[in-house]
Formats: sequence, structure tokens, C-alpha cells
Amino acid sequence: MIPQEFDAIVSLRPGAEFVLRGDTLEWLDSAQTEPSEAEIQTELSRLQADYIAKQYQRDRQPEYPSLATLADALYWSNQGDNTKLDEYYAACAAVKAKYPKPEVN
Repeated sequence: MIPQEFDAIVSLRPGAEFVLRGDTLEWLDSAQTEPSEAEIQTELSRLQADYIAKQYQRDRQPEYPSLATLADALYWSNQGDNTKLDEYYAACAAVKAKYPKPEVN
């Protein structure tokens, strides 16, 4: 789920006590200072950009082979048969090719 203002506040002030009702922030924490609106919006933009940049990870996840498939492949690999392990790695590589990691500028 794309980050919201609540997520930005939690990121800026972990463990802080506050209530967010719609657009109204009620700061209840005496140990941490309330973040400014500018700080919140800057952090929100950063979190949303990070979320968007990692779309490839969310696309890959449902298509990767299961951990049970990996466990089976590892078992057979320990028995001297690498066929299933090779198939597992090939399936992972195909998913990565289908949803490539974007290049960082």
C-alpha cells in the first residue's frame, strides 16, 4: 500500500504518541518534538518514491517458485541430483528477467 501521511510521521518519529484524524495531527508525545508539515511532506515524498521504485519486487514475489520447491531441490541436490536445483535457479532467473530491477541513476 502506498505510504500515507501517518507512515511519514512514524518514519520521522518512531514510537511517538500522536493521533491523526483526517488532516488534523494531535501531538501527544512529550519526549519527541512534533514534526513540521514540511518535514512530513518531504518524508512522505521520499517514502512514496521508494515504494514506487520497488514495484518490481512486488511484481516478482508471487511468481517466484515456492520455498517448498527450493527445499525439495536442495534435498535432491544433497543426494547428488542437481536437476531440480538448476530448474529452481532458472525459474528465479526468468522472473528476474521478466521484472528487471530498475537502474539507479
